[in-house]
Amino acid sequence: MEHSRDRESRGRDRDRDGAEKEFIEKLVKLNRTAKVVKGGRRFSFSALTVIGDRKGNVGFGFGKANDVSEAIRKSIEKAKRNMVVLPVKNGTIPHEITGIFKASRVLLKPACSGTGIIAGGAVRAIMEAGGVTDVLSKSIGASSQYNVVKATFNCIGRMMDAKTVAKNRGKSLNEMWG
Repeated sequence: MEHSRDRESRGRDRDRDGAEKEFIEKLVKLNRTAKVVKGGRRFSFSALTVIGDRKGNVGFGFGKANDVSEAIRKSIEKAKRNMVVLPVKNGTIPHEITGIFKASRVLLKPACSGTGIIAGGAVRAIMEAGGVTDVLSKSIGASSQYNVVKATFNCIGRMMDAKTVAKNRGKSLNEMWG
């Protein structure tokens, strides 16, 4: 017998990439809201999606519409406009970092090769879309999908690659890494 949680995670984390698209698209959350009017209920939908090219570029978008496909399309368009660079070094992130957005806190740690992506739904979708293959993460505090995504992007925005660290210390890459 299949558990409803298994069914839910499969639907939420489905890949929405076609053969001709350059980005992989992941639906993180789809929400239905109802407005009660004279003739009954009017349903509207909101979609939170993450897109990435598996080469270090990721983005997220949030779209609302009266139709599911229109909400997803809007969120993907917004995600393409909000792309940021995720520094990936040997399939993992360069250093440990914590990101905060409202009551959500996300801790990301680099992991050795072969570890895989150890993360919850929203963080996992972002890391897969960005091309990270090995990372450890922990979501602390509020578990709202939107806030977790924003906290993860807060981490990504403050992450430094080796060139930035060397420049801040006033050294060359060869001096730092030998």
